[in-house]
Amino acid sequence: MMNIPLVCLFAVGEVVGLVEQSGLVAKAVLLILLIFSVLSWSIILSKWTSLRRARTQSARFLRAFRKAQRLQDVMAVSEQFKPSPLVSVFENGFQEFRRRQSIVAVQRATQIASSEELTRLERRLPWLATFGAVSPFIGLLGTVWGIIDAFQGLGNVGAATLRAVAPGISEALITTVAGLFTAIPAVIAYNQFTHHMREFGARMDDFSLELLNLLERAGSSSAEAR
Repeated sequence: MMNIPLVCLFAVGEVVGLVEQSGLVAKAVLLILLIFSVLSWSIILSKWTSLRRARTQSARFLRAFRKAQRLQDVMAVSEQFKPSPLVSVFENGFQEFRRRQSIVAVQRATQIASSEELTRLERRLPWLATFGAVSPFIGLLGTVWGIIDAFQGLGNVGAATLRAVAPGISEALITTVAGLFTAIPAVIAYNQFTHHMREFGARMDDFSLELLNLLERAGSSSAEAR
């Protein structure tokens, strides 16, 4: 019985053979899809790494924030949790409170910081959506072009048999397969990252409310002390 590595090697050899026999247009389409795939995976890996760091540092920052006796102490150590988007929300809100002692101004500052952090986290995600949407059509374009070439060759030869047209069609279909292999990971990653963006947005909103409550109590305490 043939083992799995040999089967995979045989399949790769078949694919390479089909690519080598493809026409110029099909090879150009495959090159474009290869570039899209490389760019897509670079975005996926970098975004996955940055989101994992942001999630880990957010959990650590929240623990430090809730254990601290004074908000000044949190401000002093906030830099070490910088990958977390909560840090920017806290710094903007706390600095605004120290300048104006206004809860409304703090609320606006935290909302601006949340929006900026979401924009930063979502950077390059639209490219994944573009690759996922466009790649199947580019692959289909290569397939249609290859089928046209196959039938033109069939007309020139004059042998209207399946044996005559099948190799050309199989070579053409490789671009559709390449388009799907490029698009599927990009679409899955885009949907997952979009879900994580919503989670971070909700987490920043919750943290903003928690910060506003603390600052409001701090403002009330300072007013009573006077």
